[in-house]
Formats: sequence, structure tokens, C-alpha cells
Amino acid sequence: MAAKPHKLPRGGVQPRPAVAAMAAYSPPTAGRAGKLRLDFNENTVGCSPRVIDALHEGLDAASLAVYPEYGEAKRRIADYFEVKPEQFVFTNGTDEAIQVFLNTYVDDGQEVLLLKPAYAMYRFYAEVAGARIREVEYPQPGMEFPLEALLEAITPETRAVLLANPNNPTGTGVSLLGIERILRRARKAAVLVDEAYYEFSGVTALREIERVPNLFVSRTFSKVFGMAGMRLGCLLSHEANIGYLHKAQSPYSVNSLAVVAAQAAVADMDYIRNFVAEVLAARELLCYGLEELGIRYVPSSANFVLGDFGARSAEVRDALGAQAILVRDRSYEAPGYVRITAGTREQTRRLLAALEGIWLR
Repeated sequence: MAAKPHKLPRGGVQPRPAVAAMAAYSPPTAGRAGKLRLDFNENTVGCSPRVIDALHEGLDAASLAVYPEYGEAKRRIADYFEVKPEQFVFTNGTDEAIQVFLNTYVDDGQEVLLLKPAYAMYRFYAEVAGARIREVEYPQPGMEFPLEALLEAITPETRAVLLANPNNPTGTGVSLLGIERILRRARKAAVLVDEAYYEFSGVTALREIERVPNLFVSRTFSKVFGMAGMRLGCLLSHEANIGYLHKAQSPYSVNSLAVVAAQAAVADMDYIRNFVAEVLAARELLCYGLEELGIRYVPSSANFVLGDFGARSAEVRDALGAQAILVRDRSYEAPGYVRITAGTREQTRRLLAALEGIWLR
């Protein structure tokens, strides 16, 4: 629960109306250590050992005393993405990518089109910007990507479209053909495709940034690379757009250690491939286990599964939590639904054994 804001003292300065009207977003920031973390779609085994080695080697008093330099890191990460260094900016996690995108292209009162349910930071930063938000809802109970409804919602008034592929929390995705239809329909708008879970789905719009100038793609090192604590993302687009993004961004928002870690992470693709294969096997096991328990779920292209626990969603979340297993109740925007990260098969078996004891009692 978000804390109730304090009453302003006499002489206090009122915030902007858009900020005053916002609901606070307060994810848990403590109490997760030592538990089975299946609540935030993180890598559940950690980053590559090469990342830790690189941090040890690169950490000294002199290097921490100077502002970050990004040149070499940009070249190496560009090679990984198969783009030019001039076609992306480093960001402080995907969150800053969303913020910079909106700050660059959306003025107060302009229309931003979102899906619902979706990653909370799209609405968060759109509200901070004072945008006029329109939402297209995923159809229940199937939660299929609402492509036709989204296309119908795009009008000449639409300034920006933000979507995740696959979507969080549904796990559902849209094909590249579907994305191309969205881009054609939204020719006058800036379109952000958030590909935080690309490695699990294999569908990307990144190859289109040179051809489609209103397309922006974000990637993160928080998920498959196991570096959520480093807060590193990338915002990619046609190089003509990158200068404008830089104007709306603090010049040193990404720290030196994050870019050292990223270079080591992309150099160990065997580690990533093995982890992805394990997650996909665990996701299949999780879906099978839910079916065996008679729990309906949404077919997922990401590293998590959204299950329909109905009126028992909070009970299941709390009972699992009592056994040191964390899951995310998304009932605040999708009533009855709980999102469960697919970690390893061993972790999934532990989750399913605990869930069986709760669900069948």
C-alpha cells in the first residue's frame, strides 16, 4: 500500500496538478532477500560470472572519481544489437527510456495511447508529463493482444503509442506484421515498442528502425541478463531521432559500473542461451502444473505466466509468501490474476508443490 501523502505545511508549494492527481506507485523495496523471487520477472539465478569478474577488475578509486565515458561501451553494445552506435542511447533502466521518450515527444494535454493491463511506468510517466491518456483493454478472459481495437483507437490526435511485446503482465505478444500495421496506422505518432522480454519470444521490431522513422525500441539488462540492480537499458531508433533524445536526457544518467557490466554480459552469450532454454522449459512445466490444478492461465511468450486465481488471488499470494515464495497479485488492474515468474525447473517444482497444498486444501 502506498503511504498517504503528508499535508502540506503553511507556505508549502503545491505540485503540478498532474502530479497531485496521480496515484502513487510503491513497489516493495525491502524484505525480498533470501526468498524465491517469482514476483518481478527477474533472472532468478543471477548474472553471468563474467559480469562479476569485470566489476572486480574495473572497480578502483580512480575510476569511480571520474564521470562515465560511454564510447567503447556503445560500440560493443551496438555490435550486440547489430545497430550503429549512433542509433541508441544508454538509459537508467527501461524506466528512463520511457521517460526520455515521453519528454521528447509529448506535450501537456497531448494524447498518449496505452494498453491495459500494461507495465505501470507507461501510465506513470505519461501522467507526470500531463498527457491525456487513452487505454485499450485486453479482452478477458483470453487476454489476446487487442490489435484491431488498438488500430481503431489510433487517430490523428494520437501523439504517442506505448506497448510492450510481449506484454507485461499478460505475457501475450504481437507479430512483426501486427507491429507494422500499428506503425502504418500511427504514421503521425511516435511509437515505442518495449522489448524487455525479447529473448524469450524472439520477435523484434529492431531491424525496422532504419526504415521506419517514428519507431522506437527499448531493451533492458534487467531481465535475461540478470542485472536489475545495475539499472541499465537502451532506447534505439533512427539516428536522426537520437540527438533529440539526448537533449531530453541527463548526460550522465548511466553509471560507469553499469556499462562495464553490460559489456561483459553480452560477451557471454552461452550463459544467456542456457538460461533462456532453462526458463522456457520451466515455463512449460509451470503451465502444465497450473493445468493439473485446474487453474486457467494466459499463454505466455515471456518469462512469466499470468494465472487466474479468481477470488483467491490474495489468499494464494499471502500463503505462498508465508513459505518464502513471492508472486505478484495483479488484481488491481486485472481482478483475480496473479503473475508468476518462470525461473528454473527446480524453482518451479518448489512453487507448484507449495501451490498444490494451498489450492487443494
